[in-house]
This record gives sequence, structure tokens and C-alpha cells, in this order.
Amino acid sequence: MPSPVAALRGDVPLAVYIDLKSPYAYLAIEPTRAMAEALGIAIDWRPFTLDIPSYLGSAKLDKRGKVEKSQRTEKQWTGVKYAYMDARRYANMTGKTVRGTVKIWDSSLAGITILWAKRQSTALLDRFLDVIYPPFWRRELDIEDLSVLERVLHEAGAEVAGFRAFAAGDGRTEHDALNSAAFDGGVFGVPTYLVGDELWFGREHLPRVAWLLGGAEGTAPDVANRSFVQ
Repeated sequence: MPSPVAALRGDVPLAVYIDLKSPYAYLAIEPTRAMAEALGIAIDWRPFTLDIPSYLGSAKLDKRGKVEKSQRTEKQWTGVKYAYMDARRYANMTGKTVRGTVKIWDSSLAGITILWAKRQSTALLDRFLDVIYPPFWRRELDIEDLSVLERVLHEAGAEVAGFRAFAAGDGRTEHDALNSAAFDGGVFGVPTYLVGDELWFGREHLPRVAWLLGGAEGTAPDVANRSFVQ
């Protein structure tokens, strides 16, 4: 009988859970692709919509960037500010922009859009991720607006006809079932990697993930290994 992680992973060698509103997931896309390409394997990207207010509280900024509403403690604000500072430092190393979001986005529609693009092809999904991540982190996209998501799908070259019905019906059902199964299987953040019987949270574990995918030969790399991380 397979382990819970193996059962959740299914018959793919590598499953990776991501959320558009996570800067850490954004920064993990390119190094994860580099790892997979070097090993000659495919990536099964899966949406996982984070419930950030449940552990970091909620907040909203006004048009000037000032806090308009907040349900965060001082300690939660400290954690959030550090997280963005940390993400920006790594983003700067690769020329990416990561600006703090103006509110806690409901990214479930973006997750459903990932499923729609994924149904068309893996290559299409990769293009969609490349088109949507950068402008979102420049604060240029409203990912709760179906029209905006349709426009991004079109820009990525996706078929858009039927998307709205999918988002309201089968897509929502599939997204919610995936989220529930992932949470029950131990996924709590993004990016999360499922390989073999193991679950790893954070792109800093890519050397270990690559080692496992390569047959776990030789000494296991530690977290300080720089391969595929930056």
C-alpha cells in the first residue's frame, strides 16, 4: 500500500504545489524547471490556494500604500515584512520584481486557471505561468477578475471559450478537491515538492529533490548545496 505522500503524488515522478500569491512559489519556478530539464523529467504543477489570514492575519493597503485595514498582530506584521524582504533579496538576484501585495488575494480563480491551462498542454501551462507571475508581482493584475484571467490566458495562447463555465463549475470542484486532498496529505505551504514517499517544502530543498529523482545515489546533498536553488 503506498504511503500518503505517494498516494497524493500519484503516477507522476514529481508534483509541485504552487500559489500565485506566494512570492516563494514565483521564485521557485525557474530553478525547478532547470532541475527537471537537467534530469529529463516532467513537472506536474498543481494549484494550492493558501489560507494566509488563518496564520498571518489579514490586511489591506490604500492607494498610497498605507495600511487601511488590519487584523494582524505586531508579531504577524514582523513576519510578513521579513518574508517580503527575504523574497525581494532573492528576486533581485535574478532581475525579478516582488512588491508587497495590497491585500490578501483570493487566488482560487488563478488556481482554477492553472487547471484550465494544464488541460490544454504542459507547454501552455508553462507559458501561462510566465505571463501571469511577473505582472502580478508588479501589482499590475487583479487575479480575482475573470476578465483579467481570460486576457492572460489569451496572451499565453490558450483557448478561452468555455473558461467561465469551467471556473464556475467543474474547475471550482476540481480545485477545491485538490486543495482538500493536498491539505489532508500534509501540504501546508508553497512551493511543496512530492517525490517518492517524501514531501519537501521550499525551493531550498531542490538539491535533495534532484538527488531523490536521480535515484538517491551517493551522499545526499544538504540544504546548503547551491545547485538549482538560486
